[in-house]
Parts: sequence; C-alpha cells; structure tokens
Amino acid sequence: MRVAVVGGTGDFGLALARLLAAAGEEVVVGSRDPERAREKAAECGAASGAANAVAVDGADLVVLATNAEAALDTAATLATALGETPVLCVASELRFTKGGVFPGVEQLSIAERTQALLQGPVVAGLHSLAASTISRGPADGDAFVCGDDQEAKRLALELAAKTVTGRALDAGPLASARALEGLTAVIVNLNRRYKGHAGVRVTGLP
Repeated sequence: MRVAVVGGTGDFGLALARLLAAAGEEVVVGSRDPERAREKAAECGAASGAANAVAVDGADLVVLATNAEAALDTAATLATALGETPVLCVASELRFTKGGVFPGVEQLSIAERTQALLQGPVVAGLHSLAASTISRGPADGDAFVCGDDQEAKRLALELAAKTVTGRALDAGPLASARALEGLTAVIVNLNRRYKGHAGVRVTGLP
C-alpha cells in the first residue's frame, strides 16, 4: 500500500512513517516544506518526501497527521489534490487545564468536520497511540478505526494493524470518532497521573 503521511515531519507523523516503512509499506512523507520532507523521509526510511499536495498524488491512503489545530485548514487546502483518495484522520482536539485534559468543546469530531471539507471518504483512528510509544515499534494494545466507507475503513484497518501488537478493530461509523477523540484525553490523563505509556486492549471479542 502506498501511504502518504501529511504532517509527516511532526512527532506523530514521523514516528508513524518510520513504523510503516519498517513494516514494508511504501511511505511518502508530506510537509509544507518539501526540503524538510525529503530530509525526514531519508531519516525514517520512507520511500520519498515531498510537499503535501505532491505527496498525496497516487496514494492509496492519506494519513492526516498534522496537529489538531492545523488539521481542518490542511484538509481544506488539499481538497483538490486529494480528490477521491481516502483519508485517515488521527487528530484529537484537547483542552489542557489545571484540572486535567478534556476533549474539545465542538459537537462534531475533527474527523467529521474534515469529511465535510473533502470529496473522498474520511475515516478516523489511532487515537490511543502516542508518538513516543510507536517511535519504539508497534504499541502494546489494540488500535481502533471508525468510518462510513467500507473500503476506506479496510485500508485504514490494514494500516492500523501494523501499529500495534494487538488487533486493529472496527469501531463503527464515523460518528464514533467523537468517542475515539475523547479517548485521547483519557489516555493523556492516565499517563500524567501514573507516569506511564498507556494503551488500550479490548477483551471478550472472538
């Protein structure tokens, strides 16, 4: 599978690109700065690096791995270049306060708002994973993917399976991204409280 990682020079995007490249995927690192994209691609073993709009060309799946604040603007900018290409949105909108980390205040998830901007299908997933964890290899636990388009979800689940030691699980329709994005806040709070690297594993499934 040819995977373009938009925002591939950030912490999560770079860690994901390295992990997928090591798993044998053809990875293209995308960035607003093409020179930096090429530099980081060479560093992580990706096939190539390019400006975001070039990186997504010919991809089977595009991972939108920018930070939450940039995700919607980046998606809107790339709408024409993406066309019908499936997009996996991994962003979570968080509010950091003295009392802890909370989900964002918007009713719709970032993934749902991204879908409203794009022609092709958007799926959401990998919210239980952190850059610091997958930078060392597949994370302990399961990965979750949700979406409304079955083929896009199949591709995302195939990718997600390379990121964890457990299973890649279908978490339902795209609306489930509201819960998955909120899960990130729970994991961050756990990591802060217990000084760890929390993951999630589901039991009781066949």
